[in-house]
Amino acid sequence: MPYICPICQLPLVQHIPSKGYYCKKKHHFDLAKEGYLNLLPVQHKKSKDPGDSRAMMRSRRNFLESEYYLPMAKAIATLIDKYKPESRPMHVLDMGCGEGYYSRQIKAFCECSADIDLHGIDIAKNAIFAAAKKQQNAHFIVASNKKPPYADNFFDLILKVYAPSNENEVKRILKTKGFLLTVTPGPKHLWQLKEFIYKKVNEHNITVDLPEDFEQIESQRISYKIKPDQISRMALLQMTPFAWRVKNEMLNTIQRANGLEIETDFILTLAQLKLKT
Repeated sequence: MPYICPICQLPLVQHIPSKGYYCKKKHHFDLAKEGYLNLLPVQHKKSKDPGDSRAMMRSRRNFLESEYYLPMAKAIATLIDKYKPESRPMHVLDMGCGEGYYSRQIKAFCECSADIDLHGIDIAKNAIFAAAKKQQNAHFIVASNKKPPYADNFFDLILKVYAPSNENEVKRILKTKGFLLTVTPGPKHLWQLKEFIYKKVNEHNITVDLPEDFEQIESQRISYKIKPDQISRMALLQMTPFAWRVKNEMLNTIQRANGLEIETDFILTLAQLKLKT
């Protein structure tokens, strides 16, 4: 089984009649009717509802489902196809999956999707609820990226789209010679949006820092312009780390900027874990 108990780290086994999971120390976790598993014990929470709020999740879902980031999502699928093992299923983890947009695009656009065992993890329960409800052929859990409750050496590939993580845990749950696929901002990402907010806009550093023991295999830069409507533009702003800097006057100006073209700029980096020592 892919899961370990988040309390004692022993393997979790599914109890077929109840569909829940339990370990030998009798810690038990119920499978929600939507199909997801909550592996974030109360004692591991730093707040009542960690992660993005329901409103933020809906804004992100509405923006992403408008397909502004679809070219980048298709590039992710192409890379996964390119490096899928030939003779066995591929275990893939969407780390910090949110409401599951990229998980759905993997299933939709990977030519090898029938051979992908897809998992998603996020600390926000409302996001995982939405992901599991939309994609019942994947396995979603509520848990922290910093301590993912998965078995050692389980995944062939881990996808991280702007997601924080614990490097040691990434190496632990990834197979030897497994892949880490990251998406980070390119130099000009959301340049025109940032011009409303900062007096001087600086380019993102194009260098991607890889975790120790990883070797870069491929890197792609994907850039194109989008013209989101007012609702999508405000949703995009809420997805950014600089949204908290926006004052009311700036907000009104951005709302009124009809026809605004915004540059998207992504760096896709594929790295492989070296032989474990």
